[in-house]
Amino acid sequence: MLSRNFRLQSVGDLEWLQKNYDFSRISFSIDELIVLDVTRGKRDTEAFCTALKELAMGCFVPIAAGGGVYTINHARNLLRSGADKIVINTSLYGEDNFIKILASEFGEQCVVASMDIKCVNENEYHVFSAYGDKQINGSAADSIDFISNSSVGEIYLNSIDRDGTGQGYDMQMLDLLNDGISKPIILAGGAGNALHLAEGLTDYRVDAVATAHLFNFVGDGLKKARNSLIATGIDLPIWDEQLLQQN
Repeated sequence: MLSRNFRLQSVGDLEWLQKNYDFSRISFSIDELIVLDVTRGKRDTEAFCTALKELAMGCFVPIAAGGGVYTINHARNLLRSGADKIVINTSLYGEDNFIKILASEFGEQCVVASMDIKCVNENEYHVFSAYGDKQINGSAADSIDFISNSSVGEIYLNSIDRDGTGQGYDMQMLDLLNDGISKPIILAGGAGNALHLAEGLTDYRVDAVATAHLFNFVGDGLKKARNSLIATGIDLPIWDEQLLQQN
């Protein structure tokens, strides 16, 4: 699915994805792969895990997977299907201490908190859950503080306003972060080219950037973007693609 401001558009099935988005090769252009089940309504967890297994084959970078994770069994099935980390969103705000349960079972480093943020009025940001339909009480800054003090390993900040637009990250969203925050921050929502990625990576508050702007990066777009970042002096791992050709 291709998402723009959380409105979904189908771009192809698993066969199409494997043909146009060869993860065994694209692994050389990314440091981590995030795979989310964004199904509206009832999810087919078994089918998603099957697809995850196929995507994971030959992909040597860590995979973070999620979407509708509310139980330990669901998280365990994702990990057994090739995921290295579990992404949770709506269940972050439940009252059953699910974050602590996940961290106790799999370790904090395994839990990624995905937070979808929207500017509802000028400079007034709020966090939304349930596909962006439910506003979380309090300010976005308060929500981030709460999650940053919970048992998560990373925080994935996604801009609903910039999602899928390719117009660049909402850098103002970073002002919501407390100076003392200790959790790594992944910035998402809006990247359309290497300049956008560089803007995020050169901000001291950002530890990693994410992109899902699929059409821009089909083919060698991601490779070119990564090489451009390295050429400008951004410190990224450089992989030897000849190793792939030898195997």
